[in-house]
Amino acid sequence: MPNIKCTVTECAYNSNVMCDAPMIQVNHSQSEQSSTSEETQCDTFKPKS
Repeated sequence: MPNIKCTVTECAYNSNVMCDAPMIQVNHSQSEQSSTSEETQCDTFKPKS
C-alpha cells in the first residue's frame, strides 16, 4: 500500500503520522456524490483503546 499521511492521532492505525491500516475505505459523508475532500470520510478509522 502507498504511504498515506494521517494526522488523526486518536486513530489506532496512526503510526508516527502515517496510516498503517491493512486497507483504507473512504466513503461519501452525506451525499451520493462528493466534489471536495470535506464531503468524504475515512471508514477505516478505529479509536485507540
